[in-house]
Amino acid sequence: MATRAFPGGPAAAAESETLPARPRLPLTRLPAWFPVLLVLATSVIELALADRKYGLFTGGFGQSRAVDSPGELTLFFFGYTLVQGLLGVAGWWLAVKLARRRGAWAACFVFALINGALFCGLLTAQYQLHSYFSDAVSFALIKELGGGSVSTAILYSLNEISVAIGALAVLAIVGWMAWRVLAGWLAGQNVSAKPPSAAFSAALAIAALPALFVIPRGGSDAAYGLNRTLGWQAATNVLNLASDVDRDGYGVFATQHDAAPFDGARHPLALDIPGNGVDEDGYGGDLALVGLSAPASPLSLAEEQRKHLVIVVMETLRGDVLGKRIDGKVVAPNLEALAAGGDSASSFSHVGFTAFSLKSMFSGRVEAREGASSLFGDLDANGYRIGVYSGQAEDFGGIAQVTGNRQHADVFVDSKVLRDKRVFSSASEASLKVHESALLESFDATLGARTWALPHFLYFNFQAAHFPYHHEGMTERITGNPLPRSDISAANGRRLRETYWNAVAHADVALGALVARLKALGVWENTLLLVTGDHGESLFEDGFLGHGHIINRQQYETVLVANLPDTLPDGPVALADYRDIIGLALQGLAPRQPRHGPFMMIGPLESPTAIGLAGPGRRLTSLRLDTGEACMVERGTCAPYAALSGTEKARADAAVSRWGSERWRQRQRRH
Repeated sequence: MATRAFPGGPAAAAESETLPARPRLPLTRLPAWFPVLLVLATSVIELALADRKYGLFTGGFGQSRAVDSPGELTLFFFGYTLVQGLLGVAGWWLAVKLARRRGAWAACFVFALINGALFCGLLTAQYQLHSYFSDAVSFALIKELGGGSVSTAILYSLNEISVAIGALAVLAIVGWMAWRVLAGWLAGQNVSAKPPSAAFSAALAIAALPALFVIPRGGSDAAYGLNRTLGWQAATNVLNLASDVDRDGYGVFATQHDAAPFDGARHPLALDIPGNGVDEDGYGGDLALVGLSAPASPLSLAEEQRKHLVIVVMETLRGDVLGKRIDGKVVAPNLEALAAGGDSASSFSHVGFTAFSLKSMFSGRVEAREGASSLFGDLDANGYRIGVYSGQAEDFGGIAQVTGNRQHADVFVDSKVLRDKRVFSSASEASLKVHESALLESFDATLGARTWALPHFLYFNFQAAHFPYHHEGMTERITGNPLPRSDISAANGRRLRETYWNAVAHADVALGALVARLKALGVWENTLLLVTGDHGESLFEDGFLGHGHIINRQQYETVLVANLPDTLPDGPVALADYRDIIGLALQGLAPRQPRHGPFMMIGPLESPTAIGLAGPGRRLTSLRLDTGEACMVERGTCAPYAALSGTEKARADAAVSRWGSERWRQRQRRH
């Protein structure tokens, strides 16, 4: 009769003695090579992605300057290798300390998480974000996307960054599971892991510091290329913080460095005080103020001057809409008919974001704040009945608070009032949007149902062309195959553009329906109708999708159309010019050409990433204040500001003088 061996009994013990020992991995050699190999692997991934995204070595796709000559390549890889090596040493030292006595395998695992999970997660997040924004994106710019609210901006762009968030979550789960498996498998393994030697670490740091100091100041293509990499950005940011002796927010490292490290009044983006002989911001010399157009005065209209006024803002209306044809189909026939019988001009947004643009449009200021006078207040004081019919939430970004449109309106309808008719399920203020037909129905039930004995001012905001450019109930006039939001990508650029223009065509039909209503009311002959956009839109022609993050015509230019001839200046005009244009038109006076071309910026007036200035013809100048890169946009040429001369230098300096003058006037208003 066979005997059973109970667990833990003598038979089991005897059996266990005959089992072969679990093989151990030769981990004694792994720590010496593992950090080097992992740093090399992550570096190759980063450079490949950077070249694909920015054209780092091949040019194009958001990168006007490529690292492509032997000298530039040598300088780039010298700086890149030093910084990656320095970060690798720091990462290995941290991994060894965190692993403590668990063995070399634990140190390697922690190092892999630091380099693989953290680095690749940040890289994924950056490139996913830059699918919709350029590298000019900043905290302030993200706030502008959300109308001044970071939480709203995050909710609005959650679809676009969810890939990065999901990737980080997956990496965290996989990392935890791998740790559990390895901890059991390698239990008892206690091969020691040593941190890098102090002498080697010091030598690497001594070699890297001069490179981090000198290379950015040269303004070379290598410097611009290095600033596209995460490690270089991190190292220069830390060193800038450490070297900020005068505590003005800038140190002596990086491209945007402090040229006066012991003078807190002189640094990048400092307010340049005119006439003191000092160039505080480092651009254009001592500020020479330019004469700015006077802010529009409050209107005082005689009874015979009180025409009805209707302003239609078509969200995201590009400047090339007039004459646009898709496969022979006219995109905006009603808008073109108005322009043919009336007037039209090229127009530019100052910042390229909705809330900012509408505040400028109605206040007559480049940067308007709560308490500023506005067109709504002007017309209310002149006895106008005011109706607001907006497809967006007018509280978004403080639009209603700054423009006073709710305060002065006799009828106020926006997407929050019509929340039950929104076209998307999202309840975020940035995504609340209603169909144009709902606005026209609201008009029919209110001011459209009454006799217009008094002068009327109507403001309509049509949201059809807002991202993602299509929603249920939108008629397919230009394309029968609109692109779903989930399929939006550069690879589907042609379908995306057809979808966008289909949305514009949809808004144009609503415009035609509004004109028909005004004619039916018998008020058309005594009405000034203006149609415009709040900004333009890039549709991947320049490598990006959206608006407000590259100063060019696609993103900043829109159009201004009037139904009456000889109403508009020759152009180009800016949104802040509209209040003056409308005041002159209502008074029956000839249009007045603005004193200067439209001024543009990325970010707020006090701390923009870039500034721009439009001139006669197609002339458009931009200057990135963080990198010093100046572009003659209509030519497609860019160069470091320090290398400019002649007319190109004069164009860049004109943009700087305009920026400084606008800031100075803003300061005078506050004091």
